[in-house]
Amino acid sequence: LLISSPIIFIACYLIYLEDKGTIFYSQIRQGLYGKKIRIFKLRTMKINSEIDGPQWSTKNDSRITKIGHFLRKTKIDEIPQLLSVIKGEMSLIGPRPERPEIDNQIEKIIIGYKSRYNILPGITGWAQVNYPYCASIHDTYNKLSFDFYYLRNFSIFLDLLILLKNLRVVINIKMFST
Repeated sequence: LLISSPIIFIACYLIYLEDKGTIFYSQIRQGLYGKKIRIFKLRTMKINSEIDGPQWSTKNDSRITKIGHFLRKTKIDEIPQLLSVIKGEMSLIGPRPERPEIDNQIEKIIIGYKSRYNILPGITGWAQVNYPYCASIHDTYNKLSFDFYYLRNFSIFLDLLILLKNLRVVINIKMFST
């Protein structure tokens, strides 16, 4: 957090400059064994973007701000979740925590879905480095297969591989692409 603080300050300034709204965004997610946790992220969507209730974000989601696109591509928006890691509610690596409202819908359709919470959720995971944004039940099935692979093959080596894949994603960002 200390090392990334200059980046966070610049991002905060740019978020505020774009629409004068709140800088941070918090949300309740499912943690270890389904326990509710509050995560914090830098806000990447327009204010009141979920006025109609929770919804999945899509690849070219019109609710995402201009600076939000950059923050998501570079994963800078995820940095505040390190607070949850420090508190012991999350890990750096593990299945991404989801919102309870969405989890409850998915659990009714996909048997065994919640077993992904038998390990601390992570800021990033095997599914995140191998599959794009999850925007449907079909995507959830595919992404879940990566979460289950991680649960079956959990190791320091796999965690290092995931960290390296994340670094590769951030380093290969085409910052000026549309």
